[in-house]
Amino acid sequence: MLLLQLSAGQGPAECALAVAKAVPILHREATALEVQLQLLEEETGPRPGTLRSVLLGLHGEQGKALAAAWSGTMQWVCPSPFRAGYGRKNWFFSGTLYELPEALPNSQVRFETLRASGAGGQHVNTTDSAVRATHLATGISVKVQNERSQHANKRIALMLLAKRLKDLGEQASNTARAERRLQHHQLERGNAIRSFHGPGFDERS
Repeated sequence: MLLLQLSAGQGPAECALAVAKAVPILHREATALEVQLQLLEEETGPRPGTLRSVLLGLHGEQGKALAAAWSGTMQWVCPSPFRAGYGRKNWFFSGTLYELPEALPNSQVRFETLRASGAGGQHVNTTDSAVRATHLATGISVKVQNERSQHANKRIALMLLAKRLKDLGEQASNTARAERRLQHHQLERGNAIRSFHGPGFDERS
């Protein structure tokens, strides 16, 4: 499985709306390529119907090709739907592919099994397939209940922990922080790999 994250970065609500509009298009392209998408994490944006970021698992032979098409800076050209008469019409978001190890050593992780909650029907409510995985050295914890199989949930949890640890390492580095600030500056001004236009989010080459 590959991990693909779409993010509005530090952009305004319009950028978070662009992320939300991009997700259905990504789903359609995944279906065409016979790639299964799995929602792993999402962070809601500052307004209803917006997404600050979304993390998706990609399953399938064409997963890497699909992720490549969404890796980089993307642009949405549209008058602001939130601020009437606002002059800016270019909004940016980004896609990042994470190729992570399939597992951390079990000796570094404490697992707890628990009953899944939320949507999912009777099966979710009557089995202990959900997994909470805690990285012993840092205390970072994730809960996964996407799959019916406890084993599959453990595998996904280990991948998410690996991503969190990678993010933590980057945040601890002044150099990485400077690079992220530069990347965000370039995100505003750089060349977009994909461009969408208007309220309908229509793509143009």
